[in-house]
This record gives sequence, structure tokens and C-alpha cells, in this order.
Amino acid sequence: METQNLALMVQGTTSDAGKSVLVAGICRVLARKGLSVAPFKPQNMALNSAVTSDGGEIGRAQAVQAAAARIEPTVHMNPILLKPNSDTGAQVIVQGKALTNMQANSYHDYKKLAMQYVMGSFEKLNKKYQYVIVEGAGSPAEINLRQNDIANMGFAEQADVPVIIIADIDRGGVFAHLVGTLELLSESEQARVKGFVINRFRGDIALLQSGLDWLEERTGKPVIGVLPYLHGFDLEAEDAINSKQVLDEGAKINVVAPVLTRISNHTDFDVLRQHPQINFRFVGKGEKLDKADLIVLPGSKSVRADLEYLKEQGWDKDINRHVRLGGKVLGICGGYQMLGNIIRDPLGVEGVKGESVGLGLLNTETELTEQKALVNVSGQCRINGESVAVKGYEIHVGRTLVDGEQPVTLTDGRLDGALSQCNQIFGTYLHGLFDSNEMLKTICEWVNGATIDNIDRDAIQENAINRISDAIEEHMDLSLLWPELFR
Repeated sequence: METQNLALMVQGTTSDAGKSVLVAGICRVLARKGLSVAPFKPQNMALNSAVTSDGGEIGRAQAVQAAAARIEPTVHMNPILLKPNSDTGAQVIVQGKALTNMQANSYHDYKKLAMQYVMGSFEKLNKKYQYVIVEGAGSPAEINLRQNDIANMGFAEQADVPVIIIADIDRGGVFAHLVGTLELLSESEQARVKGFVINRFRGDIALLQSGLDWLEERTGKPVIGVLPYLHGFDLEAEDAINSKQVLDEGAKINVVAPVLTRISNHTDFDVLRQHPQINFRFVGKGEKLDKADLIVLPGSKSVRADLEYLKEQGWDKDINRHVRLGGKVLGICGGYQMLGNIIRDPLGVEGVKGESVGLGLLNTETELTEQKALVNVSGQCRINGESVAVKGYEIHVGRTLVDGEQPVTLTDGRLDGALSQCNQIFGTYLHGLFDSNEMLKTICEWVNGATIDNIDRDAIQENAINRISDAIEEHMDLSLLWPELFR
């Protein structure tokens, strides 16, 4: 079937309305038809990121969407990535490479230049793929962010792409969200909207029909579909922490992780949540790090600031008590840096220049540097008396000097991580550590001798993508978007 290069943009009435999942689902629907399709997000603000094969950094949601499209992710699928390091500032990553740190006011002015990179990346995808499915950010009706917008309608107008708007009915107020969003758009932007999608509906659709009729009459826009609430649906989150757990009486190990203020790549813990033999829980502000066999310190975009936050919460005392009682501690990336003796930031890479005293559980020292490590890696790890295969990815600034054993040997010859003499503390820069069955089983054996079953993380992701794709094909009238494909 001959097709032209076509694009569609999915915008939402709120954050977490379902934009990322809908884009992934549409990508899979088109891929099933044998069409070449790519995801695209002009601007993403997230601390969950992925490393592309060419050493660039993009939002993890776009990597998942690329998997849904059955293609490899590239930096052009997310040309602008903002990684917040304070309430008013963020690291700005342009086409996969860190540019600089900016305050919100400075970035607002920079967006004029950023649009050039956005359009350049979009054109590259548009030339290579028949269909490009674009994801907006937040809401297009944020009045204070309309000027120089590159994330929502500003991009749609510049690129001349049609838009659909999705809203989450499970949160309530869905008709107000949709009508209000549409009315806050300009006349040309309203004309660009081809229809609405209502997400996460529970119950009898007949009870919703009068509302749908009213919405279409009120706005003159069709309701393209009402997607059902998918119970047990679990697809990697763009940025919000997914605290849904899969608990089972047969669990053999208890794992906890503190929610740091700038926690990054918390998708590391998805496989722990999903494994029926692992009880995993996030620990929030005011709670204690207790009732655990293993405490995992996650990555952080602002390591020194989050180390101070950890101490303010009294979690350092909880960790020390846990170690005294024979418990195990594992640090990933920023969490690994926190486990050492000192963290220095002489250039102010992550904020104020200075140094912080670490937890002193590993004999290491870290100095933050301007150069960021971005690489997918594999190798061998030895923490439990035998060498096992390990793979993952590095996203970090800083070099860590280790006085003692480094348990990970990478295929490029580098050594990674540190293991304490007492064999209770393990740190590594590798995100995705738990995704390997062999490595996860070894860690559980190291923690308390537990023997756990394999879990197929790729199959879980594929199942989620196929579930949303099936729902889209069943409950959305795609002929309203592509009559040439869906008659």
C-alpha cells in the first residue's frame, strides 16, 4: 500500500492523561500493518532516560515507543530533554547531548533556538518513516507557557500536523477538561484538533453515551474512541513513580528504596515490582527504611542535594542500623556515589560548588565532572562467589575512585562498582542491573540465599504494548484519522 509521509500529534488535557501509552499503542497498530512508523516527542521533561546505540540520551518513554514501532531508538525521537535538578532549573539535553544547565527564565528564551533542533529532528524522521506519531507534553492550554511553545501547539502549528486530545476519565472532570482545553486554544489551533480520546473508562459505555453526544455537539469534534481501564496494565512510566506492586505469599525477599527528590531512572525497579517472589516498596518522606532484606539507593539528578535530603529524613540512621543487623545495601549510579566517603563538585556541575560527606559504607571518593558518561554496556559481575553476565547502561557525571574490590568487569576492559570487605555493600554505575534474570537471581542469593524464578521483562513489555494496541483497534475509530488505512 502506497502512503505519504504522515504525522499525528497526541496531546493531553493533563500530565499522565495517557499520551505516552496512546502513542506507543498507535505505533504498534501501524507497525502491525507493515508500515514504517516512528515516535517523536519535541520536548520531554523527565528524569527517566535511555541511552541510544550512538551514545545519545533520550526520554525512556520514547525508547519504549520505538520498541512498539519495532525500530531502534535514536536521539531524533526526543530532540529536547530537560532533566530537572532544582525547582527552577534543569539540564538541557539537545539531540542526545547535554548542552548546559538553565534556569526556567533562560530556557524560555532559548526555546526559539531549540525549535530549530526540534524541526530538524522531525524532518529527519519524516523523511525516513511513512508515519510519525508525535507526543505532546503536559497540556496545550498552559497559558503561561504558550509563548515560544515547542512542546504542544507551537510545534503542531510549525510542523502543520493534526492533533487529537486525550483525557483521563478515571480522574473525573473529563468533559470539563476537554471543553476547557479546546476553548483555551486559538482559532487555528482548534481547527487542527481532529477529535478526542477518553481514556481509562470503567463500566457500561451506554451510561456515557449522553455525555459523548453532548461533547460532540458542544465542540463540533468527534469522540474518536473511549479506551477501557486495563486492569493490571504495566508499561514503563515516563516519569511518575509507579508504585503498583505485584505481591505474592510466596515472596522470598523484601526490598525497599527511598524516593529521593530528584530520583532518576526509577524504572530500574520495575522488574522488582513485577516479580511475584519479591516484595518491593518505595519509601517516601516521613517513612522509615525498614522491614527489608535489601535497601537499594537509586540514581539521582542532584546527588549531593539528595544525600542531604536522605540524611534529613533519618534514612542514613536506618541504613546503618540495617547494616549492623546484617542486611545488604545496593547503590545504583548516584546511590553508589552516596555510599562512599565523599562527593566533590568543584565546578558546580549539579548545583552549588562544594563537597559532601557520604555514608561511608564503601571506601570510595567521587568527583563530579562536566563530561557525562552515556553508554550501553555488558560484562561480568562477581559478588556471590561466581561470575555472572551483566548488562545495563551508564548515565552519569563523575569519576569514582575505589580502594578495594571492583566486582564488575566490562567488555571494554573497564572495571565498575565496589564491594565492601564485609560483603554487605555493593555499588555500581549500571542502570538496568535487575533486568537480567541471571544477575537478579545472583543478587537475591547474595542478599539472603533466596532462589527465585526467571521473569521475562521483554515479554511483560510486549504484552502491555499489545494490550493497548488491541484496545485501540477495538475501541477507536481510526478511519477518522486515516481513512486510507482503516475503512
